[in-house]
This record gives sequence, structure tokens and C-alpha cells, in this order.
Amino acid sequence: MLVVGLVLAAVAALIHVYIFALESVLWTGQRARSVFGLSPEQAATTKELAFNQGFYNLFLALITGLGIVLTAVGSTAVGATLVFAGAGSMVAAGLVLLISSPSKWSAAVTQLAAPLLAVVLLAVGLSA
Repeated sequence: MLVVGLVLAAVAALIHVYIFALESVLWTGQRARSVFGLSPEQAATTKELAFNQGFYNLFLALITGLGIVLTAVGSTAVGATLVFAGAGSMVAAGLVLLISSPSKWSAAVTQLAAPLLAVVLLAVGLSA
């Protein structure tokens, strides 16, 4: 279970790197505007906010990735703590999106499913 949890945490981290790219690098482009349902004007107006928000997603991915590496090399306590912090924050952010914008349930589930499974499986794997 531990390995599966770490693999799912890695998937969650990659999803959040993708979200970072959309928000901080590609925000005004067609792909990002399509994903977030924005007009060119809305994207231009919110570019600074999205840039900042994208970095939150990147930092969560980095925390989770570092936790995966540390767990894999045997620093289980520190590594698992970082995975729980990073992936748990991803789940919390997904829940906030789901509660605040129910119409964006698909994006919320995409954001929270892999880290939620990772946290559960990591917990089960560590308790075995």
C-alpha cells in the first residue's frame, strides 16, 4: 500500500505541476482559457492573481515530491509528513473549490482524487 500511495502522490504532484503551468505560464493562452472558461479579457484581468495561485500549486507539488523521495530513501517519518502535508493540502484545496463553486465539480475531483487516495493508502501502508 505504501508504494501505491507514493505513486498516487506522484500523480497528484504532476497534476499540480500542470495546474501551475496553466495558471502561471499559459494563463492567457487558448488552452488555459478553455480549461478555466475565461474570455481573453477575463484572463488578462486576472493574470496576476492566477500567476500567484499557480505557484501555490507548484509548491504543493514540490513538497509532495520531496516527501516521496525522502520516504523512498528511508527517511519515512519526514518524508511521509511532507507527503501528508502536500497531498492533504491538495485535498483541502479541492474541497474548497467543490464547496465554493459546485459547478466546477469535475475540476475539483481532478484536483483532489489522486491526493486523497494517496493519503489514505499512505496511512494504511504506514500502519501495516
